Amino acid sequence: MRWTKTLVATLREEPQEAEIISHKLLLRAGLIRRLAGGLYTFLPLGLRALRKVEAIVREEMDRAGALEVLMPALQPAELWEQSDRLTTMGPNMFKLKDRHDRLMTLGPTHEEVITDLVSREISSYRQLPATFYQIQTKFRDEIRPRFGLMRAKEFIMKDAYSFDVSSEAADASYKAMYDAYKRLFARCGLRTKPVEADTGDIGGSSSHEFMVMAEAGEDAVIECSKCSYAANVERAERRVTVAQPAGDTPATLKVDTPDVRTIAAVSAFLKVPPAKLIKTVIYLADNKPVAALVAGDREINEPKLKRALDAKTLEIAPDNIVTEVTDAPVGFAGPVGLSIPIYADLSLTNAADMVTGANAADAHLLHVDLTRDANVTAYRDISVVNAGDACPRCNGELCVARGIEVGHVFKLGTKYTEAFEATYQDESGKAEPIVMGCYGIGVTRVLQAIVEQSHDNNGVIWPVSTAPYAVGLLSLDPSDTAVAATVTELEAQLEAAGIDVLVDDRDERPGVKFKDADLIGFPLRVVVGAKGLAKGFIEIKQRSAVESVFAPPAEALETIQKTINTMLAELTAGQP
Repeated sequence: MRWTKTLVATLREEPQEAEIISHKLLLRAGLIRRLAGGLYTFLPLGLRALRKVEAIVREEMDRAGALEVLMPALQPAELWEQSDRLTTMGPNMFKLKDRHDRLMTLGPTHEEVITDLVSREISSYRQLPATFYQIQTKFRDEIRPRFGLMRAKEFIMKDAYSFDVSSEAADASYKAMYDAYKRLFARCGLRTKPVEADTGDIGGSSSHEFMVMAEAGEDAVIECSKCSYAANVERAERRVTVAQPAGDTPATLKVDTPDVRTIAAVSAFLKVPPAKLIKTVIYLADNKPVAALVAGDREINEPKLKRALDAKTLEIAPDNIVTEVTDAPVGFAGPVGLSIPIYADLSLTNAADMVTGANAADAHLLHVDLTRDANVTAYRDISVVNAGDACPRCNGELCVARGIEVGHVFKLGTKYTEAFEATYQDESGKAEPIVMGCYGIGVTRVLQAIVEQSHDNNGVIWPVSTAPYAVGLLSLDPSDTAVAATVTELEAQLEAAGIDVLVDDRDERPGVKFKDADLIGFPLRVVVGAKGLAKGFIEIKQRSAVESVFAPPAEALETIQKTINTMLAELTAGQP
């Protein structure tokens, strides 16, 4: 392909709309353009890179035995009502009505659609296991689209779904997808870290996220300094040392704390460290009030609390409910005397001589012994893990890093198959629910994650597997007969060898061509100029290398092929 025959729209200035480097480079290198918030057009270079990512995903899904299907993006809302997710996914879903006033949704994911299909097409154990996947556009009404393709309203996703006869068989399908993800991300040139994750609105018993570690990542990742333990902040655990039962604690004492509501304010007013305070927050779990307790120097982890309560919905109670439950304005809630369920963090087991709200305006209680003074329903791990906490698996210390989620694998169990009556007949003819897993990859997000992880001050550094073009062939003297002939011949040789090449045949200064080549990030830059040909060589340089190599034109193809093969082999070294 010739530069002058395609649309390569590079930018010299940094776009004001972009906040992180990968978003800036996608725009500057002419890969994407913004249509509106969370909506992007892929230009020719961006689409070529995207198609290469899709091809790798498709090859690894096929290799793992998954069957490709294509399901409608437009879905009837009653499917989501059947799974009871129309409410829980609610604000994130685009909803519309057709001309018959039938409520429809633009699919953010396809668990409902695929399970409905399987319920009608699979009926016998002989048809299992089966895994289906698609690469398709998804829609989510993000409250704040940002960071380019990282958090968009419309995006391309690979979603796969496995169906098995038992939990043990489902574990094997899960492992196959897990390994496939490791391979395909490596082939895309990404260094990923699998971390334990919360299942969220999708549900299921457990899951892992594949994270690309990057400072610009939106997700906090908790990892151990000594062992391999890693989890996202919603799932992360810490080792808790439970205190011994307290001895004699003074009786509770009510003290005036006029208009002192926050942990920081109470701590300063009473001259008590935050760790000796108990934070009490009133929630509505499935529309019923509950109280959650953590130490004053901790934050409540709402996904953990939701799991502990086995609740479908969880939200902070409005002020009127807080007042109704506590007989006090917001800011003075405490566990003593509450008649609603109380869930306390594990670290508060046997907590004594603590400070809590007094469930009265402008007042707090001193010397609270939770065991003695409050009716705690259960102690559960419901707090956010902080840097410096103890690892739950070893004696290491936990730290906090940032990551970009590019893939997620779930063990769903029978949540959807039971809702859609997707059963199989076993060998004895008995109907059993099919056991399910699901596996997602944000394909467009992968594209940006590659750029976020692989760039320098000059531009993108594409892995050869996903670059728009593997070779940027720069003609420094397009009007020179010898240069033009050499470029044309080498272009033909590369294309015949299956190596995609973009020829920069513009009438531009060499410096402009070099800058654009680095900005776009061709894995190999091949330079043909009159001066070099006069000396009998052309220049070949890897984007990530410091030095160039020089080869006679007759040996250029072989040198380029060997270099590309080496680069591809390095991507997959050590993968299963």
